[in-house]
Amino acid sequence: MDRSEKAFELQPRLEGSLLLLRSLQLDDFDALYEAARDPLIWEQHPERNRHEREVFQRYFDGAIASGGAFAIVDRATGRIVGSSRYCNLVAAEDEVEIGWTFLQRAYWGGTFNRELKTLMLEHAFRFVGRVVFVVGEHNMRSQLALRKIGATLFRTTEVEELGGARSVRVVFALTRDQWSAR
Repeated sequence: MDRSEKAFELQPRLEGSLLLLRSLQLDDFDALYEAARDPLIWEQHPERNRHEREVFQRYFDGAIASGGAFAIVDRATGRIVGSSRYCNLVAAEDEVEIGWTFLQRAYWGGTFNRELKTLMLEHAFRFVGRVVFVVGEHNMRSQLALRKIGATLFRTTEVEELGGARSVRVVFALTRDQWSAR
């Protein structure tokens, strides 16, 4: 069976030396909200108030509904320290999005984020040739992290936010060839 005939599994169990990624469950809300309560996590995000419980509830509900969301668990402590997801799988474009990612600040940069991205990218590239990442135009922290793994600016897009406001997103892309050549 070639790669194109395999179905993309959106919520596999992915395990590294530091992190475990498992499907996000309804009963994970309290633990995930505890990880997300720090306002500094969201300061560069278009939805800066996501640390508020009601706003985070919408994020969580969307994650569950997506069918591709993960709880990111620190293997050493067993605690949920963030979330990410696969979404917008487009077979005709041979691509999937990795996004909606956040980690507690203690896990930013360095080895944890690198392991998270490696686990998700290695799985994705078993099924698609390109992974895209959609980031708020002012989220320089995430844009820098994407550049560090070799992703390049792919396009910009305008989206409608809750309440009708419009904002710009930058879309980075990483191909299987770029990933394997790094």
